[in-house]
Amino acid sequence: MSRGPVQWALALLIIAVAAAFPAAAAEPEGVAMFTIKDFKLESGVVLPNAQVRYRVWGTLNARGDNAILLPSHYMADSRGYDWLIGPGKALDPTREFLVATEMFGNGKSSSPSNTPAPFDGPRFPRIAIRDDVEASRRLLVDHLGVKHLKAVIGFSMGGQQAFQWAVSHPDFVDRVVVTSATARTWPHGVVRLEGQIAALETDPDFAGGDYKTEPKRGLSAFGMVWAGWLYSQPWWRQELWKVTQPDATFESVMARFRDAFIPGADANNLISQMRTWEAHDVGRTPGFDGDTVRALRSIPIPVLYMPSETDLYFPITDAEYEAQYIPKVTFTPIPSLWGHTAGAASNPADARFLNLHIAAFLAAAP
Repeated sequence: MSRGPVQWALALLIIAVAAAFPAAAAEPEGVAMFTIKDFKLESGVVLPNAQVRYRVWGTLNARGDNAILLPSHYMADSRGYDWLIGPGKALDPTREFLVATEMFGNGKSSSPSNTPAPFDGPRFPRIAIRDDVEASRRLLVDHLGVKHLKAVIGFSMGGQQAFQWAVSHPDFVDRVVVTSATARTWPHGVVRLEGQIAALETDPDFAGGDYKTEPKRGLSAFGMVWAGWLYSQPWWRQELWKVTQPDATFESVMARFRDAFIPGADANNLISQMRTWEAHDVGRTPGFDGDTVRALRSIPIPVLYMPSETDLYFPITDAEYEAQYIPKVTFTPIPSLWGHTAGAASNPADARFLNLHIAAFLAAAP
């Protein structure tokens, strides 16, 4: 990235969970689109042409086993992991072949906003995290020639995907890293997401998803609901936005949430990914009959589990509950007041902490 430290942190501050939308940014190098014909979703619906947008760094070795997968998070694109890649960071493209995949519903991979009838807009089918994992697996194996993954590293909904890889394909990946996420969206998380969905759907302009004009009031309400959850209460009390935005005021931070939380985002896309988020549970993986604990106990590979100590989306108490059932877990909470965004390095201190621990975990002997 060409931004200086302050500008870099400012860009992440509000959009740490939505790193996809710097509207005027140039297309990153290494971005491409992978098409899967007649892709059958977990729901049984078949997408005639499922599109998976992805980005690569580095070179796959002759054995096809130096790859690391970085699955995207909520409404993010491949730039969501720039904090982890490059000189002095945990991931080095001169050694590893890095692949960032973009989830269905982000507006670039197959989404309500870009899929033709009969799956356009509110008719776009429900997507499961396991659908995103399967699409990424096909990209890696069928298109890129990856034979084995060194790791899957995921933040937020990317962390949900990392957990699913550990349950569904443990023989294909050596280890996983999860930051600011859990293996299941527990009931309180569903309540939060339903509030954010309602903020969009109650705008009269939303029109059941068949809107002709942007539902601006719903988008504004949606941003304000997020504002109350994204950071911790001490973050607001201590005005920690000044760490990365020295000239910002409480009013300007609030205005960013109200007026431009995820610039350019489509309301149906926002809802589609929230539905994916709230439905996730590794216990629903075929063979586990809805038993989350049994699915977690089945994970045979090392897991670096890094919840944020102040995350209101994926509370540390839920992470502690899950961690006790994962056989080879390294449980390393992020000591941060930056709430959910700590897991995406939204400030310099958390960036250092994450890179240090992720690098050590990846370097550890098998």
